[in-house]
Amino acid sequence: MGSTPEHGRRPEYGRRDLIKRAAAIGLISVPAMSALSACASGGDGDGGKQVDKGKKSEKNPLAVNEKAALDVVIFDGGFGQQYAKDAEAEYRKAFPDAQVKHSATQEIQTQLQPRFNGGTPPDLIDNSGAKQMDMGTLVGKNQLTDLTALLDAPSYDDPAKKVRDTLRPGVVEMGQFEGKETWILYYAYTVYGVWYSKTNLQKLDAQYPETWDEMLKVCEAAKKKGIAGWTYAGKYPYYVPFSLYPFIAKIGGVEVLRRIDNLEPNAWKDPAVKAAFEAYYELYKKGYILQGSPGLTHIDSQTAWNQGKALFLPNGSWVENEAKKTTPQDFRMAVGAPSSLDKNSDKMPFGTIWASGGEPFIVPKNARNPQGGMELLRVMLGKKSSRNFIKSVSSLTSLNGGTEGLTLPSGLASSQQVLEAAGRNVVNPRLQDWYVALQKEKIGVAAIGEMMAGRLTPDEAITKIQRFADETAKDDSVKKYKHK
Repeated sequence: MGSTPEHGRRPEYGRRDLIKRAAAIGLISVPAMSALSACASGGDGDGGKQVDKGKKSEKNPLAVNEKAALDVVIFDGGFGQQYAKDAEAEYRKAFPDAQVKHSATQEIQTQLQPRFNGGTPPDLIDNSGAKQMDMGTLVGKNQLTDLTALLDAPSYDDPAKKVRDTLRPGVVEMGQFEGKETWILYYAYTVYGVWYSKTNLQKLDAQYPETWDEMLKVCEAAKKKGIAGWTYAGKYPYYVPFSLYPFIAKIGGVEVLRRIDNLEPNAWKDPAVKAAFEAYYELYKKGYILQGSPGLTHIDSQTAWNQGKALFLPNGSWVENEAKKTTPQDFRMAVGAPSSLDKNSDKMPFGTIWASGGEPFIVPKNARNPQGGMELLRVMLGKKSSRNFIKSVSSLTSLNGGTEGLTLPSGLASSQQVLEAAGRNVVNPRLQDWYVALQKEKIGVAAIGEMMAGRLTPDEAITKIQRFADETAKDDSVKKYKHK
């Protein structure tokens, strides 16, 4: 998902029909791929000539050409670009004769598609944001470098450990399609849920509600003080599922989400979906949603929440960095797992959370210096760069650890706490990756957004969504995926 609400439609995957997404691993699904827009219509052109490899050594395990220039493009979104610049400075220390070109943009696909088509792409790309390049198309057209050499290289801090052995579970698999090749390295690790201010709850003499009845009581207490219970990005209502989907899984079990992801008939008519939709609709009916929320952007809703106009906000852990300019110093930001609808009948325990990878980094096949691109990723996956990212942008990285000895900001500390508390009860819905237009435009805007604005009842929204899902299932032009 990254740090922006906009996602482009994933096109059909032309040449390589066998390519499939990495499937879920146990209860913990592999982190989600961000939804991407079309790109890389070019073929397997030779492009610019690659630089000669350097001399492989203990300090240079990927055989980087020490004098070769390095071309890096970073998505300039909620995480900014300073963390990449800092890692590039470490790269320069190791290769002082190498010139590093750093570029940042929010128009990844617009700016880079011509370079891919011309065979002269950058050496490393943070392929994130609203206008990302489509990963399936890039892999299908043989446009990416297999990162296995990076994963099998000694880690930056401990030569006795391979890079792959330092990563969070599932990170390698999330970058694979079919086969053992790894095409993508997700650098950030995102926790989704119901975000809130401990300070503002304390003012109401309340704690985060672990049951839905408690949630309604807290919202009613807030309403009496002139404060809304919830707000959300009404212009991008596919933010609501960040807390709604794990709520569905909590009520009915992870199998409900898997059936939804698989586009199975009547999956959306599961009783758990109806119960979750009715609970969220109750927020609207009781007047617990901030007036005007249907017209708010993600920034608008975050700002209103920071200003204390609403208690709860469905969002991802990038929000701490993205909203820091408007967040009061005493806000004490935190994230909560979905409240229990019924502790006795819910299939999963309180604490069930949605967490997955973000910020997908790729090394183009036709890059002039692919070894340099992978080496910069190796630097970024070192403890120093990882800790710098954590401190700078309040987000975890895919390095398994990296927080030792750090004083974490409130939101990030809370993210880590809920992850630890969740244990294996971590879910990762794949709908937003596999069927972008269905998730965004139809389920999000045309159904959930309409329900949260009071223009559809839960039953009407579910009927509409099931129709959308059935249409997608029958559409031969849409590539289909299944959980294994």
